[in-house]
Amino acid sequence: MAATDDDDLDFEFDREDMPDRHGPADLGPPSLIVDDLHVSYRVFGAKRGGAVTGGKPSLFNRLRWRLQGNVGATSEVKAVRGVTFVAHHGEAIGIVGTNGSGKSSLLRAAAGLIPPNKGAVYVDNEPSLLGVNAVLMRQLTGERNIMIGGLALGLSVKEVRERFDEIVDFADIGDFVYLPMKTYSSGMAARLRFAISSVATPDILMIDEALATGDADFKQRSKARIEEIREHAGTIFLVSHSLETVRRMCTRVLWLDKGKLVADGEPEEVTEAYRQHVRAEREKRQKKGRPEG
Repeated sequence: MAATDDDDLDFEFDREDMPDRHGPADLGPPSLIVDDLHVSYRVFGAKRGGAVTGGKPSLFNRLRWRLQGNVGATSEVKAVRGVTFVAHHGEAIGIVGTNGSGKSSLLRAAAGLIPPNKGAVYVDNEPSLLGVNAVLMRQLTGERNIMIGGLALGLSVKEVRERFDEIVDFADIGDFVYLPMKTYSSGMAARLRFAISSVATPDILMIDEALATGDADFKQRSKARIEEIREHAGTIFLVSHSLETVRRMCTRVLWLDKGKLVADGEPEEVTEAYRQHVRAEREKRQKKGRPEG
């Protein structure tokens, strides 16, 4: 990955040797419809008027809040605000936005993992959010997780066994497959999840930063697998900070900002507009922090 003058921005340029993006496939009927989707989170125990922070508060902080009279205080985080779009069979849709823009919340709501506060999501088949994240167990071996994950995706025991070597080779984890997943690096775990998730050629595959790990060879194999799913009239959603990866792999890009859909269109146009926006925001912050004189 080559360095650029945008290294401090909230995205990456991946300059690896990647093939040019394929043209859009012949699109089929809608596979997923998001209609005026709103997703909000309530953070309990947060002091009113204060900053909202993630994670479970410590015992000390909970006791301190009680002593300060903040029992029952809540803060609302609006993660997704009125997003509407239609995805079709044969599309590869990238989702870009700065941290906290609602990308992951949108995918989780579309996959049915979290309920919307308002609006609706309609799908013609069950989406797979990197397929089996909720099923895989860190205390079990990779071998056992492959079986559990394959069964969760609808494969039979025989089919999982037949594809076992293919999954291990794709994930490039070798004999680590016989060790508990808690011993894996984040990259190894991500590669195994992607290998399991995509082996069944799902109709709707949602990928959240899974391609950020792995070497160039793994990325090339991942791109080939995504293209194969598209050719079988599947729908791909890809969240990534690598604008080059999004531009090369996707036929369409959604840009989210503060939970709202800012743009929906051609990859080159949307990623360039997003890049210019982030650069302008950075320059504003730099000017604001510059002493006058």
